[in-house]
Amino acid sequence: MAQILAPSTQWQMGIPKNSTCASPITTKMWSSLVLKQNKAAKTSTKYRVLSVKSEGGAINRLEKLLNLDVTPYTDKIIAEYIWIGGSGIDVRSKSKTIPKPVKHPSELPRWNYDGSSTGQAPGEDSEVILYPQAIFKDPFRGGNNILVLCDTYTPAGEPIPTNKRHRAAEIFSNPKVVAEVPWFGIEQEYTLLQTNVKWPLGWPVGAYPGPQGPYYCGAGADKSFGRDISDAHYKACLYAGINISGTNGEVMPGQWEYQVGPSVGIEAGDHIWCSRYILERITEQAGVVLTLDPKPIEGDWNGAGCHTNYSTRSMREDGGFEVIKKAILNLSLRHKEHISAYGEGNERRLTGKHETANINTFSWGVANRGASIRVGRDTEKKGKGYLEDRRPASNMDPYVVTSLLAETTILYEPTLEAEALAAQKLALKV
Repeated sequence: MAQILAPSTQWQMGIPKNSTCASPITTKMWSSLVLKQNKAAKTSTKYRVLSVKSEGGAINRLEKLLNLDVTPYTDKIIAEYIWIGGSGIDVRSKSKTIPKPVKHPSELPRWNYDGSSTGQAPGEDSEVILYPQAIFKDPFRGGNNILVLCDTYTPAGEPIPTNKRHRAAEIFSNPKVVAEVPWFGIEQEYTLLQTNVKWPLGWPVGAYPGPQGPYYCGAGADKSFGRDISDAHYKACLYAGINISGTNGEVMPGQWEYQVGPSVGIEAGDHIWCSRYILERITEQAGVVLTLDPKPIEGDWNGAGCHTNYSTRSMREDGGFEVIKKAILNLSLRHKEHISAYGEGNERRLTGKHETANINTFSWGVANRGASIRVGRDTEKKGKGYLEDRRPASNMDPYVVTSLLAETTILYEPTLEAEALAAQKLALKV
């Protein structure tokens, strides 16, 4: 993300007022999607159309029902309740009929699900309660239908272990953190895989494409694989009210990135999780597998990260560069804590190669994409701005990463001795 601008006016987790005229994603949109195969592949694979329509056929009749607008006939809406599953990275959902349209999560009832089937509760006491926390317009069903992002609790009201939102909300409600109005801009990278072979989209099965170089932000059938999915996701997020700010093809072919933000506080995690759910649904319809593995292909190929751009009010004001350097000191002192919370398998990505820092060493630099923390040239020039934490993996939990950044840079108070030693080690004058 090139820079952090002002956050949108929709950061209160409401539904955009001006989005009612938009159209939901329909199955017609998928009729042009095909799995692109490398023509030079030794193993021949035919192009496969992912949605075939036949006049008067079963698919056509089903499509009419899927696109049926029930708004003129009932006030009831469909709410898709979404939550994070037992792995801490998978998203689950189920549908509920609501008597009338709603504008705020507090208007929605709590619900429950079988936690023993998601790895979140034992069979003899399997009920997990869903608390609605944020709502978005449903780009798949359209109308007044909504997506409902929830967090998860025991029947006694205790957050279950995979509920990272609860702790993040406590940190973001701390008066010191509230006063600093923390902004986040998150760069979510992901990789698209062919369904049956779990090999990147556009790659010859069991073989490799040409070396990295032409694929980053590239155009052309031999350079860009999955653009339709990226574009469909972009529009679906805008429709839903997610604060998505851009997208681009990545360095490794079959890999993409989108950016969400700037977002304030807990909103950053809500919007990333809902955007991931929408992406899962789109790849499901397209017949493509989504992976957030931080190093999906071993060897001389870029991994997938979730770079997190971050600033506080003090960093954005005059003299903010000194506040940024103090934040970097604090981050260096808690490097191990952050790394342990920044995503599973991140050690395969943070090797010191492919635009990463070594996982065991904290570093920072201006315009240095091989550092743990990067500061932009513009921030250095203006003397205020933001920092970029390049350590988080693509499968990180945004609630954990954003709240940990706020905690370390705003609430954490190291000893003067520790601070002095860290400053000397990093050659930082604070």
